[in-house]
Amino acid sequence: MTSFWAEAAVVDGVVTPSVRITADAGIVTSVSTEPPRESDRVLPGLTVPGLANGHSHAFHRALRGRTHDGGGTFWTWREQMYALASRLTPDSYYELASAAFAEMLLAGYTVVGEFHYLHDASVYGTAMDEAVLAAADTAGIRMTLLDTLYLQGGLSEGGSALPLAPEQQRFSDGSLAGWATRHASLSVGDTARLGAAVHSVRAVDPSLLADFATLTVGSPVHAHVSEQPAENLQTLAAWGRTPVQVLEPLLGADFTAVHGTHLSDDDIRLLGSSASTVCICPTTERDLADGVGPGSALLAAGASLSLGSDQNAVIDPFEEVRGLEMDERLVSGERGRFSPSQLLTAATADGYRSLGWDGGSIAVGSLCDLTAVSTTSVRTAGAAADQLWLAATAADVTTVVVNGTVVVDGGRHPFGDIGAMLASSIAALTTDFTQD
Repeated sequence: MTSFWAEAAVVDGVVTPSVRITADAGIVTSVSTEPPRESDRVLPGLTVPGLANGHSHAFHRALRGRTHDGGGTFWTWREQMYALASRLTPDSYYELASAAFAEMLLAGYTVVGEFHYLHDASVYGTAMDEAVLAAADTAGIRMTLLDTLYLQGGLSEGGSALPLAPEQQRFSDGSLAGWATRHASLSVGDTARLGAAVHSVRAVDPSLLADFATLTVGSPVHAHVSEQPAENLQTLAAWGRTPVQVLEPLLGADFTAVHGTHLSDDDIRLLGSSASTVCICPTTERDLADGVGPGSALLAAGASLSLGSDQNAVIDPFEEVRGLEMDERLVSGERGRFSPSQLLTAATADGYRSLGWDGGSIAVGSLCDLTAVSTTSVRTAGAAADQLWLAATAADVTTVVVNGTVVVDGGRHPFGDIGAMLASSIAALTTDFTQD
């Protein structure tokens, strides 16, 4: 059994002083308010439930700070992403992902949903999948591997299906049956689990969705949805329906639409009435000029919200929290689009649930995943404790606990210099892949 004493913690949505938390086998066994005991691990500042990164492409971390010259669009950025993907092997992927996951832990994330389509199964079998799973395990972060189906190259402006381009071949298993065979062969440890994903309605024909739904019953299922207006126009040209309408066979409590930036009123209704989740990724959506999604309208309609770092141009859960609120302020002209408690729920409990885990709360029976944040830094000093996540940054995280084990202590990860690890792993991939 392990025990922690938090100077203050968010319990049942309320900031509570002097909270003692015990855990056994990674599960919280008691939560009480009492003085610390000699055997307790002290968590200074404010302890919040573990923070969930609902959507990540770990290998995109190598693009940070390298794609901004020359302008362009999401679609031109994608060409640079393809150039990077073409250079990754299981070994280099493991090195890069290990460092990226360690950076996430330093930032306060305790679980990540890795939207994984870089399979290259015809060359490596399951080695690419095993590399990203091993990277998470070694770094110490909890993971849901969202094993992605990717079968076609997109849609034309007229709605015709496009064949896979050479740079997309490694994303594909060739068929739904091929995906299912590889997926069934994967195994995970105690702090990882398998989920599934449809890359997008551009990459998977709708005729396969019913069979895919049958294959993935009981698993978290994610899909990129309406990130760009062009995607909506292509989908309407192809099938006379929006991406959300096309994906209706998958909607429900186990489904998460990633982005959901350009939604119709009917899309919002469908996502809400089905109790689906929408994972909004504010730092990526601003970086790629995607737009601002209707988060508050989705919440009002009955959908849940989670948050993700997506392309990892920024790894900071507090920046995603602020982005959800502040971006809507800009387009609405109103403050308080979400309450502080709603923002924390999106960053914790609803993120965990969308990834298939019973966590994101400090409660008996929940996973013992915790993030302690300084209340005395130059950013957080003087902030109200129940709004601290609107003032803090990743630099304010002091201690991170995953599965009852301390994985970040005093702002340090056991790997040591994570910046040097990132620099080394990126340099080993290329001198300047953005010029390919």
